[in-house]
Amino acid sequence: MPELPEVEVVRAGLERHVLGGTVTAVEVLHERPVRRDPRGPEGFAAALAGRRLVSARRRGKYLWLGLDDGDALLAHLGMSGQLLVQPPDAARERHLRVRLALAGLDHGRELRFVDQRMFGGLLVSAGGAELPPEIAHIARDPLDPAFDDDAFVARVRRRGVAIKRQLLDQTLVSGVGNIYADEALWRARVHGERPGDRLTRGQVVELLGHARDVMNDALAQGGTSFDALYVNVNGESGYFDRSLNAYGREGEPCRRCGTPVRRVGFMNRSSFFCPACQPAPRARRTA
Repeated sequence: MPELPEVEVVRAGLERHVLGGTVTAVEVLHERPVRRDPRGPEGFAAALAGRRLVSARRRGKYLWLGLDDGDALLAHLGMSGQLLVQPPDAARERHLRVRLALAGLDHGRELRFVDQRMFGGLLVSAGGAELPPEIAHIARDPLDPAFDDDAFVARVRRRGVAIKRQLLDQTLVSGVGNIYADEALWRARVHGERPGDRLTRGQVVELLGHARDVMNDALAQGGTSFDALYVNVNGESGYFDRSLNAYGREGEPCRRCGTPVRRVGFMNRSSFFCPACQPAPRARRTA
């Protein structure tokens, strides 16, 4: 699933290529991607027709385009969603689901939502140009200038929940997905099962700093692409997968100490860590 760096790359591409454009036509080719819009496919299209795109914003893994009437086009890419900017005469992608024709830009353009697995989706959020109410419960992410470091550290250390689970809790901190959680934990030499209340303040501060660093590093390389499902708005892949130190490297030597990286099951996914650099926490003593 695209994580914060990948979604931010897409958001920045939309900001460069579609802002100022006016929606002249909307075609919903499959109903599932607009299933969360209460208006239905026809109402979704009608709510966008004639609207001008005035902003491109993101919170965690969600992004939205503010409209000139105060509403917003809210998007989540799911497992395989892509927002592509194409010339109108470009061949239709195999898994094209929704297309928006845009006027008022250099050379007419289309914004296309392509989604093979169709776990992602679009909806028009009423009054959502500043912050869609549908995602108001989502916490800010570590790259947000308004993120409260002290509040995050305090909440982590109050809870006996494993630190990796806390990093993936979108009500605590958004945008840190499975890949970047493993990478930040490797950099901080912290095992993902270590409870938050057994970490020092300094350890949590350091981990948060590593989470920021790893996501900024990924942003600089266009995100992480393991296959053709994640691309930016121009259809280009990111290259951060070549810089990963933990995720996906089961059995390969740790780049810090040489110990083979280990993989374990985690929440229907996988966790990757170095058993030497990131020792497992000891069991709590019972009375």
